[in-house]
Amino acid sequence: MGEASFFRDRLLPISTVLLALVALWYVFVVVLNAPFERDQAARAGGTIGFLELLPKTMAQERPVLPAPHQVFAELWDTTVNKAVTSRRSLVYHAWITLSATLVGFAMGALLGILLAIAIVHNRAMDRSLMPWVIASQTIPILAIAPMIIVVLNAIGISGLMPKALISTYLSFFPIVVGMVKGLRSPEQIQLDLMHTYNASPAQTFWKLRWPASMPYLFTSLKVAVAISLVGAIVGELPTGAAAGLGARLLAGSYYGQTVQIWAALFMAAAVAALLVIVVGFAHGLVLKRMGARA
Repeated sequence: MGEASFFRDRLLPISTVLLALVALWYVFVVVLNAPFERDQAARAGGTIGFLELLPKTMAQERPVLPAPHQVFAELWDTTVNKAVTSRRSLVYHAWITLSATLVGFAMGALLGILLAIAIVHNRAMDRSLMPWVIASQTIPILAIAPMIIVVLNAIGISGLMPKALISTYLSFFPIVVGMVKGLRSPEQIQLDLMHTYNASPAQTFWKLRWPASMPYLFTSLKVAVAISLVGAIVGELPTGAAAGLGARLLAGSYYGQTVQIWAALFMAAAVAALLVIVVGFAHGLVLKRMGARA
């Protein structure tokens, strides 16, 4: 009964939506790639029928929209058939981007938590700092990323750190917002009880505010780790980097290799999903350690 319920409630809806998306993708492959095939046939002085047109639209070397099987063939070739140390391996490029992502995420998490603690415990910082934290996110990352890279290169800092700082810039904001909400989540009656126990501010923080903020923190971390990956990829674009998923996307756009672009996008999505799963697993461990019931 449990397996039947799982199939009906979980597996069947997801599979249905996935199949519908793949079918729709194939429809757009034919629609978007057909003009090229018709143009080629016209140049040769003839016409092309639908039955002949259909397979050609799904096997173009540089299609406007690659077919799903082309993307997955490229993924298989660049992850399984290539050595992970090869510059043609997506695993190699994913690791380069992941390194900057993790460094930027760690710095963003630390910065966000420290700012949240300061905002919650200092009214002046709440009024003066929080508006600037919010305003910082109104600047488009595509505009600020080249500025960060140019300034850091001017003082001799290049490589991983500029990309990590861009990831930090994007990832600290959701953590600040989530942690401020979490640290303020205890009710006044709970705070009064701690005051009755003659608890110090530090004891109130570690025994009440900090445990209460954990669900908010990990929810923010899931958002932050995904957006940190975006920051690392964006940071690779203006540098003309030779390695990384951003460099892979850039090279594909330069040479019109749309299959390569889509394969890199799918790899980036897989890395982001893996990072969110890891954060979710850590969340479960922390809640279990705190005595939460499953």
